[in-house]
Amino acid sequence: MAATRVAVPGRGVVPAGAAVLRGDDRGVLHGDGLFETMHLRGGEPWLRDAHLARLRAGAAAIGLALPATGVLVELLDTVRAGWPPEVEGALRLVCTRGPEGGGPPTVYATLGEVPAAARRARRKGVTVATLPLGVAARSRPGLGWLPAGVKSTSYALSTAARRWAERAGVDDVLWVSTDGYVLEAPTANVVWLTGTTLCTVPATETGVLPGVTARWLLDHAGDLGFTPAERLPTPADLHEVDAIWLTSSLRGLAEVRSLDQIPRPRSPHSAPLLTLLGFETR
Repeated sequence: MAATRVAVPGRGVVPAGAAVLRGDDRGVLHGDGLFETMHLRGGEPWLRDAHLARLRAGAAAIGLALPATGVLVELLDTVRAGWPPEVEGALRLVCTRGPEGGGPPTVYATLGEVPAAARRARRKGVTVATLPLGVAARSRPGLGWLPAGVKSTSYALSTAARRWAERAGVDDVLWVSTDGYVLEAPTANVVWLTGTTLCTVPATETGVLPGVTARWLLDHAGDLGFTPAERLPTPADLHEVDAIWLTSSLRGLAEVRSLDQIPRPRSPHSAPLLTLLGFETR
């Protein structure tokens, strides 16, 4: 396994164990920051510009100053230089509010191998259970103080859901609103196929994270003869569809093989969709 790399603007790739964050960094103390994770394939970050655009939109929503795009691109290029092209990489860009007291933002990039669990989920699929989130499906966008749909470093909620999933004996969860609609997974969007319609949850309407992978997939659904759509499904709706997947940058596409302990047949569309996304199906 290739060792994880870390790079900092103005310092380049730093030695393993070198200090990158101050102890009073607000990204650590308060989860006050943003990040993006990109899939490195053939040594190149896939959908880099879309990820950087989402990062900038999130930064505008929380009032976080970011370096110029050229600085961020140079940082990503620095950390990935010389990475073996045959090795899938998890390329992460982190931007926090910086130290308490008004210090400058903290920015760094990391690069490591895509975890084996993510590659396994692509091949074998995942088991999923629904979990109540405690908010109405359309409530978050209307709250002016709450930044909706940002990829925050504050991962307490997602981590708690993952711990619950482990205790429940499933791989992942789908959050369900108080009015009964499926929203998203802690680190993935949900995509499903009903007939020839490929659907996902509307981000603008619900405040779920606007998925870069899900958006690309729906934009190219016509390549496989599918029609893209955005809908709000209930768990009962999903039990009736032809196939369900979780989409994210590193897993790409992971088929839901059981939902709330109800097994689902393997879909013949998983491999073509993974190929469309450019992921290996082995």
